[in-house]
Amino acid sequence: MHKLSGVIGFFLIPLLAYTQGEIDTQEKILYRNERSLALLLNSNGFGGNFRYAKRVTYLKKTLYEVDLVSIKHPKEVRIYTNTSVSSASKSYIYGKTNSFINLRGGIGFQREIYQKQDRGGIAIRYFYSFGPDIGLAKPVYYNYISVLYVDGQIMYSYSVEKFKDQHVNPTEIIGRASYFKGFDEISVIPGIFGKVGLTMEFGRSEKIVNALEGGLIADIFIKKVPIMATEDNNWLFFSLFLSYRFGKAIDVSKRQRKKTKIDELLVQ
Repeated sequence: MHKLSGVIGFFLIPLLAYTQGEIDTQEKILYRNERSLALLLNSNGFGGNFRYAKRVTYLKKTLYEVDLVSIKHPKEVRIYTNTSVSSASKSYIYGKTNSFINLRGGIGFQREIYQKQDRGGIAIRYFYSFGPDIGLAKPVYYNYISVLYVDGQIMYSYSVEKFKDQHVNPTEIIGRASYFKGFDEISVIPGIFGKVGLTMEFGRSEKIVNALEGGLIADIFIKKVPIMATEDNNWLFFSLFLSYRFGKAIDVSKRQRKKTKIDELLVQ
């Protein structure tokens, strides 16, 4: 988490130095909604986001958003197997019992606290959102190998199984099985989340959204999420996030003017 906080500072803070630039001659979009996508990097995973921002006032917007992210256990360690044992050898995470994907659906609010002063400027906004979590836990399967001695000869027996227990010798595992193995065994773990963050929009066009975001997310589930074969699993996840957002600004005032003209024609 400390590493990601450093990354957030590295990318966001220097942007404040570029709030002066060439004079902006573009027509300002004073009443705008936004549709955008974001690539998320969390301190415990990664994923994506879709957001629809609806204007409330000149400085405020209501946010409707969906996140789809992976959540990892802090003790995950990747192991690389000896490929000379089998052509099917792959890397794997020892002791991982479930891959965990989280679907968030949220509503929130955004307020602008610093407006662009020129074409190369930055708009700064803070935002928060909250809503339900739908956690999806999919079992992880492993490729196991057993050494058999038959009539003085060494033979190998292969099997595909879930993680057995912590006493399994790592040399018996030659990699993770297909990711799609276990999709028919997915379990749902519901919860709630809250998110707070800061947006720095630096796009040079009034019609295009380009921004960096950083902040904090808390996910709370109704029970411990069985990611690892240990009792040290969590039901509460705090994570820092950094994201790059891109999308389109929608001029609501133009839409309103079009509606007004159509209404006038209908009256006539």
